[in-house]
This record gives sequence, C-alpha cells and structure tokens, in this order.
Amino acid sequence: MKNNDIKVFAGSSGYDFAQGICNHLNLELGKSKVITFSEGNIYVKVEETVRDRDVYLVQSIGLKSNDEFTEILFWIDAFKRASAKSVTLIMPYFAYAKGDKKDEPRVSIRARVCAECIELAGVDRVVTMDLHSPQIQGFFKKPVDHLLALPILCEYIKSLDIPNLVVVSPDAGFAKEARKYARYLDTSIAIGDKERTDHDEKAKIMEIVGEIDGKNALIVDDFSISGGTLIDISKELKRRGAKKIMVCLSHILLNEKGVKKLEDSDIELLISTDSILNPYIVNSNKIKIVSVAPLFAETIRRIHQSESVSPLFDKVPDEVLTKEK
Repeated sequence: MKNNDIKVFAGSSGYDFAQGICNHLNLELGKSKVITFSEGNIYVKVEETVRDRDVYLVQSIGLKSNDEFTEILFWIDAFKRASAKSVTLIMPYFAYAKGDKKDEPRVSIRARVCAECIELAGVDRVVTMDLHSPQIQGFFKKPVDHLLALPILCEYIKSLDIPNLVVVSPDAGFAKEARKYARYLDTSIAIGDKERTDHDEKAKIMEIVGEIDGKNALIVDDFSISGGTLIDISKELKRRGAKKIMVCLSHILLNEKGVKKLEDSDIELLISTDSILNPYIVNSNKIKIVSVAPLFAETIRRIHQSESVSPLFDKVPDEVLTKEK
C-alpha cells in the first residue's frame, strides 16, 4: 500500500507492532521522538509533517498502563496541533477495560474516564482487539472497531493437529467466548467455576463442568496477569485426567514471576499474540506468539479505502494469517 495521505506512527511501546503494520502495508514508519525525563515527565514530538494526513498512532495500554495512556493523550494532541486530517488510535490492548463498571461503593469507572480523555484529546477513531468487556465500545462517542484474535489463534491451533481436544473456559464469564473457540475448532467445551473475593489477582477454582478425562485441554481467556488462575485450573484438569494442557490468550501480561510459574506448571504450551510489548516472555520455551499486526494492517487499509471492516470479525483473509514469531 502506497499512499501519501496516510502515515503510521508508533508510541514508545508500539514500535515493533507498528513496524509490522508498515511492513504489511509497504509503508515507512513515521519519524517521532519520545523522552521520559528523570522525574517521570513525558515529552513527545512528531518529527515530520502530518498536515492534511490521515494519521494512525500505534500504542497499547499494557504493562506500563499509566505512562502509555498519558503518552497516547500527548500524541493525539501533538498530531491535532500539527494539522493532521484525522487521528486513529490503534490500541491492540486496553488495560483499563477491566474497570468497566461500578461494582462496589466509591470507585471510579476507569474505562469510561479513559475513553472520555482520549476523545477530548481529539481522536477520530479507535481500533482495538478483544476488550475485556465489549460494551466498553459504548463508552466512546467516536467509532470503535473491535477486532477479534480468535480466528488467527484458532488457525494456529488447527495447524498443531491436536486430537481429542476440549476447550476450557476458566470461568462462567468467559463461557460465551469459549463456545466460539469450540465452534471454530469443532470441539466440546468445559467451564470452570472460580471465585474471586478481592483485588489481589488470586481466584479459587471451585468446580469444572464438562468431560475432561482422557482429553487434551485448551484453556482459553482474554488475558492473564499473574498466571495464577491458569496454573490452578491446569492442576484441576490434570487431577481430572486431562492429558496435554495448553492455553490460548488474546493478550499476555505475565511478569517474570508469572513466566516462572508457567515454566514449572503442567501447562505445555501457551499461545498468545503480540498485542503487548512484553520483555518477560522472550526466553520462555513454553510461549508461542502469533502476530496480529497483519490483521490491524488490513483494518487500516480498509478504513482508509472506505471498505467494510466487519468481514474481518469472523473470517480472516489468508494473507493476514501469520506463523508464530
């Protein structure tokens, strides 16, 4: 794709992902600069003209949520003040999507606050993937394209040719999405019953509903931070006679401790995407990353050429499917 009207820029944690998008579209990555001063102050600068250009800013809100969110606001403001024609935020992962409701007294609905700030900064459109709560799209007044990693992840799982597979949802809340995995892979499904009593990222597995004995299990979820739930449910699956245990995540936020727990667990393989820049997973032999940069690139192409994006939600074109990194 060659078009003088379009420009892709990367935030500080989005460089590799943005480069993958540009490679797919045959574009040069925009020139920019980010400086974080010693007291934490963030400075951003667009180092080329964007006047009357359609700008696409690539940055997830992931492992450094507060800094990455603040940086996004500064980038949008910089592009708007530089007379960009439009600014689209390419945000593969939105960490604050977890704060989607007021489920206890005197708390903030953080996702709504973030959405309003991003719009007030001047964004024209948002493209994201596998929000923790899809209804968050309604927090934005601007258009939101909500992409799904499921087709790309499932195509990779199919390539592994695993017999006697059962898809496992870690809780009832993800059961609807787990059924989509099961339908795509043509497998049975089991559902875990877990209880979380606090905000300490620890949950207790109470029960598993479904046939597990003698089957290969694929645990599916949208993200994992500590890996605790994945480890606990894998132990219960083993106790119930599961053979091979794998995990499929849309976003992987495991820290160093979480990766160590994964390496020592019954889980044989964890498959996820490159939606987040995560240095902790680089040396793990159990983690395979499938790139979704081509999916976002195709979305950008369709948006820019005024084509429908919705066909990408169910069936991903062959040219978008990529092997793991």
